[in-house]
Amino acid sequence: MALHPLEHSRNRTARLAALRRRLRNGTSFLIFGLVFSGATAIPIPTQMTLASRILGPEMSAGGMLPDFMAQWARQLRDGIQATQEMAPFMFYGTDWLAFGHFVIAGAFIGVLLDPIRNRWLYTFGMAACVAVPVWAAAFGSIRDIPWWWRLVDASFGFIGFIPAYLCDRWASEAEQLESQK
Repeated sequence: MALHPLEHSRNRTARLAALRRRLRNGTSFLIFGLVFSGATAIPIPTQMTLASRILGPEMSAGGMLPDFMAQWARQLRDGIQATQEMAPFMFYGTDWLAFGHFVIAGAFIGVLLDPIRNRWLYTFGMAACVAVPVWAAAFGSIRDIPWWWRLVDASFGFIGFIPAYLCDRWASEAEQLESQK
């Protein structure tokens, strides 16, 4: 049984509204994630001071953390303290890392405003997310980052890929529905 043209139009309009809501939410999640992860790159010495207070001098949370994690936390704490004392300018690099995150988040505002015309940003986001685990594996190995910490870093790529992929699909469907006008 075919739908009456008016009913078909209402269904299409409702579906477009649902897709636009999903696109807005998914894109907002991506923007928030980029801004949040960028913002955490700025106050690294402050974060480590706070972690030391919470985890204690042995960085073990009273023995609750496994030894390999506590050892890594101590190494981080000591390295960050030494850098803060001897070469605080090194943190300028993480300030620029944050800036990069903020700029990429800003680019996603374009897709928030027009997800069909700027759909290419979702493809860009997916490609960047696929590169995150590769980057973590390669440079983590060069920098002697423990394998388990590289998995934490790689997880950001997996987490970001999902909304970028879904938004790309939703934008494609919205484009098809809009072309049926």
